[in-house]
Amino acid sequence: MFVGSSDVDLKGLPAEAAALFAQMQQRLQQQERALAERDCQIGEQRQLLQRKDRELVLRQARLEKIEFELARLKRWKFGARSEAMNEQQRRLFEETLAEDEASLQAQLDRLHADAAAAAGQSPKAPARRPRREALPAHLRRVEHRYEPENTQYPTPGCGQAMTRIGEDVSERLDIVPAEFFVHRHVYGKWACRCCQNLKQEPAVPEIIDGGIASSGLLAYTLISRFADHLPYYRQEGINARSGVHTPRSTLASWAGQAGAALQPLYDAHKRFVLGCKVLHADETPVALLDPGAGKTRRAYVWAYARSRHDAQPGVIYDFCAGRGAQYPTAFLGEDEALDLRPWSGTLLTDRYGVYDTVLDARVHPDRIAAGCAAHARRKFDELAKAGTSAVALEAIRRFARIYQVEAGLVELDDQQRQLQRQLQTRPLWEKLGEWLQLERRLVADGGATAGAIDYTLNHWAALTRYLDDGALALDNNHLEQQIKPWAMGRKAWMFVGSELAGQRAAVVMSLVQSAKLNGLEPLGFLRDVLQRLPTQLHRDIEQLLPHRWQPQ
Repeated sequence: MFVGSSDVDLKGLPAEAAALFAQMQQRLQQQERALAERDCQIGEQRQLLQRKDRELVLRQARLEKIEFELARLKRWKFGARSEAMNEQQRRLFEETLAEDEASLQAQLDRLHADAAAAAGQSPKAPARRPRREALPAHLRRVEHRYEPENTQYPTPGCGQAMTRIGEDVSERLDIVPAEFFVHRHVYGKWACRCCQNLKQEPAVPEIIDGGIASSGLLAYTLISRFADHLPYYRQEGINARSGVHTPRSTLASWAGQAGAALQPLYDAHKRFVLGCKVLHADETPVALLDPGAGKTRRAYVWAYARSRHDAQPGVIYDFCAGRGAQYPTAFLGEDEALDLRPWSGTLLTDRYGVYDTVLDARVHPDRIAAGCAAHARRKFDELAKAGTSAVALEAIRRFARIYQVEAGLVELDDQQRQLQRQLQTRPLWEKLGEWLQLERRLVADGGATAGAIDYTLNHWAALTRYLDDGALALDNNHLEQQIKPWAMGRKAWMFVGSELAGQRAAVVMSLVQSAKLNGLEPLGFLRDVLQRLPTQLHRDIEQLLPHRWQPQ
């Protein structure tokens, strides 16, 4: 151990020895200071690692919670309790979970990397992400090319020019917001100075004569209103961001005139939809403004769709003031103005009471009733949620097997589908019926379980009708999907201003939703239709229907 200079008499030492001793003592002091600084740094790093470890544990716990919630949602979504949350709530919940999971996972990856760097370790390579789906091929591509600057020069020390052997391509999705622009139609005037004759091309016909809105803007307004469910006041604000003033009254006027112009196409579409032998029918409530009472009253949109197995799909809506039997009776009845005879065929419904009148065999012997298996299953599902009925759980299991078989028959044609239903599905229904009859004897009258069983047994003929008709669907879910836009719209609109406005919405949404069913882009379809309608001959109006439309 070295001693301080005060403990050693340096006077008796030679000058060289004294200098060497002082130098060694100085080095020792420097080493002691370096060790102290290193100890301090180690302490700080230890505290930092401890803090990061605590954060890591906390974030890991949060991540595990999110993963647990997501797993529970998936089990619940695809399990027997799938109807406990409506679709909008379920979609919002899924989006929130996805955001939380991605955020926490990114934070967790950064913490792992920081902890590894602090420990002097190489960070782990990020987990390989699943291969994403390719971006749609029809989208316009803007290429950005990147090449090394020195490919034209020999490599130093080699003397050989470099050769391009390939390329790596990555794609990023981008968007250009909607752009307003002006069509300038310039009609030249030509005159003969001798005979004073004037010649000029006639004006291009438009849906709104003398108006400023082109067919594209009209289509955009209708799609925003009836497909994206944007009220006119919100459209007014969106357009104002582009410096274009379109008062909501103007937008409403445009929509009214465009809707009136589409009425002949709607009539032709009605003839097409009712020209099939298998038809879905359902209804949904919509609030209708009642100015005299100062409040709203309940109106209904009746929906009719060709079978989900139809090669040419289509759906049509009819806005009505009520839910009585007179409305579907009139819609499916004779219409001399449209050259329509009373509809005949198989009508698939949820067995709401008014359909008994529509399907009355004494009045309409050529109409056949078909039932919706989803409604029968739903009654057992409600019991299963309460957890008090073992019968309900078994019924759901049996229905699941029926649906599983049906899912495998979607791609078959009607004849093959009917054959496979006879071979695979009919035995399942027969066993279900025998089991329900047995259980019904063991269940007391008046209970919820008895009610669910009675509904299925009482509508047995209608529920099993599809077994003998390959064009008929197992349930009415296809049409319920087509009614959802109305459910979304009524939350945005709050109410329909008048019966005329309701029917106008039915006209536009019938064409837009049918365009979607036929794989068309609604805005492009509607833009072209509105552009061609003013010059389209009435006898050729059907060429503009969604299932026959071809772009020009």
